[in-house]
Amino acid sequence: MRWRRVVSQVGRSVTVWVVSTVTMLVLAGILPDFQLQSPDGDSATRIAMTAALGAGAFGVLSAVVWPLLVRLLLLVPAFVLGLLVFFLNGSLLLVALRINPSGQSEAAPETAVIVAAVMSAVASATGGALTVRDDDAYRHRLSRLATRRRRSHPPCPATPGTVFLQLDGVGHDVLATAVAKGLMPTVAEWLAASHRLTPWRTDWSSQTGASQLGILHGSTFDIPAFRWYEKEHREVMVCNRPTSAAELQRRAVERTADAGLLSLDGASRGNLFSGGADEQALVLSIAARRRGRENRSRAGYFAYFADPANAVRTALSFCAEVAREIGQSGAARLRRQRPRVSRGGLYPFVRAFATIVERDVVVAAVMGDLLVGRTAVYADLVAYDEVAHHSGPHSRDAEKVLRRLDRALALIEKAAEHAPRPYRIVVLSDHGQSPGETFHSRYGLTLGDLVRAGCGLPVPRRAESTHSGTEARAAVRAALRRPVEEGGEKYRPTRRSEPIVLASGNLGLVSFPDVPHRMTKEELDARHPALLTTLANHPGIGFLLVRSEEHGGVVLGAYGAEIPLDRLDSHAGPLGLFGPGAADAVRRTHAFPHTADIMVNSWYDPEAGEVLAFEEQIGSHGGLGGAQGRPFLLSPVCVSEPVGEGEELVGAEAVHEVLRRWLREADGPQVPLSAEGERAA
Repeated sequence: MRWRRVVSQVGRSVTVWVVSTVTMLVLAGILPDFQLQSPDGDSATRIAMTAALGAGAFGVLSAVVWPLLVRLLLLVPAFVLGLLVFFLNGSLLLVALRINPSGQSEAAPETAVIVAAVMSAVASATGGALTVRDDDAYRHRLSRLATRRRRSHPPCPATPGTVFLQLDGVGHDVLATAVAKGLMPTVAEWLAASHRLTPWRTDWSSQTGASQLGILHGSTFDIPAFRWYEKEHREVMVCNRPTSAAELQRRAVERTADAGLLSLDGASRGNLFSGGADEQALVLSIAARRRGRENRSRAGYFAYFADPANAVRTALSFCAEVAREIGQSGAARLRRQRPRVSRGGLYPFVRAFATIVERDVVVAAVMGDLLVGRTAVYADLVAYDEVAHHSGPHSRDAEKVLRRLDRALALIEKAAEHAPRPYRIVVLSDHGQSPGETFHSRYGLTLGDLVRAGCGLPVPRRAESTHSGTEARAAVRAALRRPVEEGGEKYRPTRRSEPIVLASGNLGLVSFPDVPHRMTKEELDARHPALLTTLANHPGIGFLLVRSEEHGGVVLGAYGAEIPLDRLDSHAGPLGLFGPGAADAVRRTHAFPHTADIMVNSWYDPEAGEVLAFEEQIGSHGGLGGAQGRPFLLSPVCVSEPVGEGEELVGAEAVHEVLRRWLREADGPQVPLSAEGERAA
């Protein structure tokens, strides 16, 4: 009955008001700079009335003024806004105390920040506890995130919508182990009742840039690694640099003649690429554009932070996560844990941004998309990938992140129950991670040092650390509007034969910028006779790929191994350790226009599943070897099988076609095949 809902809402509001009043009274008794009475003293009744009026005024200001205040701060970078939450909330409390009719309340500015944060957190917790079993109230609370979009969005059809949730960096085996351990009860429940788990295999470049571009836009062509050098442009391309991401998306759309997986009433949340979606928030490929209506983050950060309870809860969780990382890092040092990488500097804040801020904002945006009935939603949750890089893919730190990701999946599932159309939830990953110490920690030199030594160039005493290739770091920089990383985009060589050495996990790329074409083995041997031998025979190197005038392309290994690409099926040589599909992956990359002069894959231990990262990461991905190339696809049993019995799903382009097929099954001819899919059909 409607009158019951009204009474229930009034009761909840009164309860929250009473709890907030009691909280204010307790804080006034604890904090010396927070007063609710005159210096001469007041009666208990007057003090209680002052607290009640102050709590009521603060609640009204939070509900009415806060969204307007956030809207006025659209020009402030979103990440900075998150840090300003406490101060903005404290200002509202000071205003509430100032307009209090009793005129007896006052607080120091720094104390007001604390009081406002505590009161917002208590009010949020009380309201959540009161509505946890009230479906109508829960739906109303979620719907506020999508109210603006629902007004302008046409009525949605009754056919099923699809939400694709990418758990960045979570490998198939990691997910299966987490379910077996009870870390992910939501996923376990789905597997027992409604979903199937399918592994798939990445290309040689096992990283988000290649995989997500293939999944969303149907093309991984000419993406040899996470970062590579393009000689004709004299530019280093980096997948998590906004300008590079925009160019890669443009090339993919041009190649496939298709806008992307989400081109029909889709939403892209927290991704490197848009997928052709009309609704985009926290998408890196649009971060380099001039800010306008089509690429503002309002639908993401500002729609989320417009709710003061959300803002304070996320800000408090952010601070707790920073402290948690500092404590975990310190404990790892005290235990002398090995392998271990540096986790100081800004990393605690980057981790907190990935695991708290970006997760909360992306999940809220997805729930809003469900409540307005969008046809297809694709969202990337990068939390696990960021933590696993620095703590290890099987560490306790990473397992705790998996628990929280499972709770996020449960929240999205709950929102889907209140959506105006049925939804199919598909969970997938873009790659896994392989553990192992770094190349530098094992041998005392970087890949760049080894290349310089092979070229007869001086080797610096202290190698420079490589930049992290994690998506979260790029998201932070984009939020701060400092999107360009790793120096300038254009490379100016200082010497004729100075090599450019780039790292993508355990995949290394060596290019000579003064040679306009991809060098051959014969040219490399003539210029630097010791280089290929030095690399191929180093114990930390698994194999090399170079172009050959005689054979077209060859794989080089230790002890003089040299196998032409067209003979790898009968004689795998050093690729034999890397499992099935390695030869096909290497041959495909060899055909790319921007493959480096020398492609270097690190050593791999098939028994332990370990690799040696050329970056400062103890959980890495980007090349061949181990779990990094074996992500997963968790799909509802109500959709068709991803692949036939006995077949294997290989490559992100194949995953793209599977996802398109599922969208067609739900919405019929409205979701067309991509150009490549039509040719294949």
